[in-house]
Amino acid sequence: MRIRPATRQDAAAWSALRAALWPEGDVTELRAEVEAFFLGEIPPTLIAAVFLAENETGALVGMLELSLRPYVDGCEFSPVPFVEGWYVAPGSRRQGIGAALVKTAEDWALAQGYTEMASDALLENTVSERAHKALGFDEVERAIRFRKELKR
Repeated sequence: MRIRPATRQDAAAWSALRAALWPEGDVTELRAEVEAFFLGEIPPTLIAAVFLAENETGALVGMLELSLRPYVDGCEFSPVPFVEGWYVAPGSRRQGIGAALVKTAEDWALAQGYTEMASDALLENTVSERAHKALGFDEVERAIRFRKELKR
């Protein structure tokens, strides 16, 4: 297994990993964001760095996308490298790939001069919660977000 930054040649495979992570997302939009990243047209507040996991056969089996958020609950500094997307294909899980992706993201953040990194998980996603905690993330807050549709 090898973890490396995404390259232009990875666009289709990275797009497929994004679609697997966000199945409710618009595939065309997910692909367009990948293209915009490689063209330098997407701000780092959306995608600042992308790391891919490649297995022994060269297939991409995981990804981690970092953004630079101007504010993150529980963090002291701004901006904060934030794990926006973290995915390992089902057949490749429980082999340390997710941890290796996070470690690579941490190394990148440290090399850029950042001293903290953040992430989140949905309240019901206990697998993600356990993974984050196992990798040294501290829980700082729980939230339920509300929305109200406004009508004229």
